[in-house]
Amino acid sequence: MAGGEGSRLRPLTSRRPKPLAPVAGIPVMEHIVNLLSAHGFGEIVATLHYLADEIEAWFGDGSANGVTMHYVVEDTPLGTAGAVKMANDLLAGDTFLIISGDALTDVDLSALVRHHKEQKNDVTIALQRVTNPLEFGVVVTGEDGRIVRFLEKPSWGEVFSDTINTGIYVLEPGILDLMERGKIYDFSKDLFPRMLHEGKKLGGWVFDTYWTDIGNLEQYQQANYDAIERKVAISFSGDEVRPGVWAGEGTTIDPQAHIEGPVVLGREVRVGAGATIVGPAVVGDHSIVERNAAITRSVLWEDCYVGEEASLNDCTVADRNTIERRATVQEASVIGRGCTLGHGSTVNAHLKLWPDKWVNAGSIVSMSLIYGQKWPGSLFGSVGISGLANLEITPEFALKLGQAFGTSLKSGQTVMTSRDTHPASRVMNRCVISGLLSVGINVLDLRSYPLPLARYAVRVGGDGGVHVRVAPDDANALVFEFFDHTGIGIEKGAERKVENLFFREDFRRTPMDEVGRLDFPSRALERYSGAFVESLGAKALKDANFRVVIDYAFGNASIVLPQILGTLGVEQIALNAYFDSEKVRTFRNDRERHLQQLTSVVSSLEANLGVLIDADGETVILVDDTGAIIGRNRLMALLTLLVARSKPGARIALPLTVPSVVERIAADNGATIVRTRSDRRSLMSLAECDPSIAFAGGMNYELIFPEFQPAFDGIYAAAKIMELLAAEQRKLSQLVATLPEWHIAGRVVACPWDRKGAVMRSLHDEAAHAGNGKVETLDGVRLERNGGWVLVLPDATDASVNIWAEGTTDDDAARYADEIAGRVRTIAAG
Repeated sequence: MAGGEGSRLRPLTSRRPKPLAPVAGIPVMEHIVNLLSAHGFGEIVATLHYLADEIEAWFGDGSANGVTMHYVVEDTPLGTAGAVKMANDLLAGDTFLIISGDALTDVDLSALVRHHKEQKNDVTIALQRVTNPLEFGVVVTGEDGRIVRFLEKPSWGEVFSDTINTGIYVLEPGILDLMERGKIYDFSKDLFPRMLHEGKKLGGWVFDTYWTDIGNLEQYQQANYDAIERKVAISFSGDEVRPGVWAGEGTTIDPQAHIEGPVVLGREVRVGAGATIVGPAVVGDHSIVERNAAITRSVLWEDCYVGEEASLNDCTVADRNTIERRATVQEASVIGRGCTLGHGSTVNAHLKLWPDKWVNAGSIVSMSLIYGQKWPGSLFGSVGISGLANLEITPEFALKLGQAFGTSLKSGQTVMTSRDTHPASRVMNRCVISGLLSVGINVLDLRSYPLPLARYAVRVGGDGGVHVRVAPDDANALVFEFFDHTGIGIEKGAERKVENLFFREDFRRTPMDEVGRLDFPSRALERYSGAFVESLGAKALKDANFRVVIDYAFGNASIVLPQILGTLGVEQIALNAYFDSEKVRTFRNDRERHLQQLTSVVSSLEANLGVLIDADGETVILVDDTGAIIGRNRLMALLTLLVARSKPGARIALPLTVPSVVERIAADNGATIVRTRSDRRSLMSLAECDPSIAFAGGMNYELIFPEFQPAFDGIYAAAKIMELLAAEQRKLSQLVATLPEWHIAGRVVACPWDRKGAVMRSLHDEAAHAGNGKVETLDGVRLERNGGWVLVLPDATDASVNIWAEGTTDDDAARYADEIAGRVRTIAAG
């Protein structure tokens, strides 16, 4: 299978199909063809799409590699299985093997085929265990080796195994009859799940020899290093002319050159006197390395010229590049085909030059040409995109974020932007706006605006939204949150699209007359306030004559709630109800002291309740009429009671971490609990899609009342709670006193990122084999215990695993948590 564009390998693949990208001087697909030939596969069919002619021209009829090559070209991509269906006439009647033409492996294909025939499988999938399964399809097999479940590209909360699908399959010919020619099919998403449902025999075969998916530039460079360090059994062209140094035909090395292996030199390479090459390194065919040049841990393709005293360090250089005298390319930079670096010029670290760029002599390239610096790792975390302000999150970074998000939308659509009150947020918001406008997106800037109001504004008048704010858990960091047209966070597929656009820096180029327009909506606050009041029981609130103390935490929720409460007849005592971005930062670091101050004011003024609304307006913490702080689990139990009583038959969505006592409270009052994953997007999506959900609660005092909007809105929640209390005609403390007791324990266990998958797989498999209780994988792994449960959930942003346990007593809960914590430590240690 060789039809992919290799977009994440740009600029290397801008002019060359990914299967022809060289590894140790030989195209990666040629390594695969040689592997197939070595295991007796004489007939090979290649499915092609991107730059298909180049692949056909390279391999021809296959005779040079001892095989017969056939080609099937897709006019439009048909998916992994749909492409194979195009080759139906060439494959019909025989068992056949499928393998990617752009991965690197030395898997024993003969053993795989033998296993397939011995097990009499319909399909056998080659599997491998990896340290980070997030970017692969996870596969679960039973003890007999049969596959029981698939999951494509899971989040950490969905990881229940570290065994992944390598994309190497052996199939019986009848499989092709399950598809129609010309339609899109994917093996992992469509065909295999269907076969599993129909009872076909799908088997897994786990191998531990080398395999890597060359999915990005870092993986490509590492594959080259692995190859020349002999971590994978492939052949090089040429001979080993000295220990650890391979040279192709016609290559000359000056006696005064210093080469420290492992190094692979292609055909007709010339290395001058005093030149230094330190491996692992590759220098492609027909390249010249002049006197006193230095190449360290780098990969050069064919036809490159490295001038005198030039320096290349840990970089990748495509074909036909000229690097003149004393030019420097620093670490992790990538140079596309046909560039010229003038003498004495410097390409700084972590940059990319697209093909055919010219760098003037003496210039210092500090930004990529045309595209910019690559952000390390994944962009999106559990809450949008975050990083240290002006260190990781720079104006250039924010500009390109806007371009990436805008390019993911249709030209001419409208995005609403907003921010908190901090000056750094203002700067980055303006950069995002510029990026959006530049790719043809119209912008309505709400400026400084509470996050719930921004979500609502997008919901009623935008195609998407971006909100910039100081991170709630780090006063030195900023967070960018991206919304879809419903006002909730964009889904994972959209996140990956933005991320890929950002990494590729493949932004839409908009003609001058199609650049987006910027405007500032004037009535968004009025629309929110009007809908807010309309959705509440105003009469009940007015009759209750509530006195409420509200701490606004110096945030901008105070621009809307005081006026609304005034119209509803609520007597309000406001604390910290003015904007101060610096005090917001210190407030979060000293929240407990402010909570104690709130309890004191509530008690001394004999208020009905106290409310702390976070500066972002998303979360609320309650203080009852006695001055007692209501914790998160108690708040969820209380709201379950209040909502169930106010709406008989209601469905209430809560994460698995909330104690099971809420099920009893709901059942006693005619309601139902719907358990959800704990991430923000899952909660808001359920509230949006299921009209029967009356209330949803998050992990950190986030509350959703979908009757108003399906998003976290602490401003609305504060008023809604008052309405629910008014209907009860009882003090808040009295209602809290009626709640049953529960026993919860929590633990956080350090766990390296590359061991999280193994931890989750081991816990899942151990519990499944023990058979002593139900195992749930809705969110992490949830294990039943006598009268309780334990939930194990990998942290999405930290190298740790979170554990929650519930028991019939505090001691039981602590014992369950400690037991699993000990097991996690053991597995994590390897």
